[in-house]
Amino acid sequence: QVQLVESGGGLVQAGGSLRLSCAASGRTFSSYVMGWFRQAPGKEREFVAVINWSGGRTYYADSVKGRFTISRDNTKNTLYLQMNSLKPEDTAIYYCAASGSRWPPSLPGEYAYWGQGTQVTVSS
Repeated sequence: QVQLVESGGGLVQAGGSLRLSCAASGRTFSSYVMGWFRQAPGKEREFVAVINWSGGRTYYADSVKGRFTISRDNTKNTLYLQMNSLKPEDTAIYYCAASGSRWPPSLPGEYAYWGQGTQVTVSS
């Protein structure tokens, strides 16, 4: 089992950057595929990015490809999401999640553990 806590959200102007962090507790963080999702008001939870256990494989939603970078530091039990060139449509609550499912897990149902989320607001 793993507990996840996101941080790093906030208010930023369009074109700006933010880096989200997801701190994991438990000794098995490195065995999980880790992902980021987001949910805007009135919309379904949307896949953003995923990274395999070693950090050697990543996969992105088309909407963020080239702007966002997912990474992990297994020595610190921490997952990251570097977000550049932010747009107002990136505004959402961002969640990190842990999966033991197939590669690449891009559906919420493929993730077993979730954080509480962190708000990202991009102003125009």
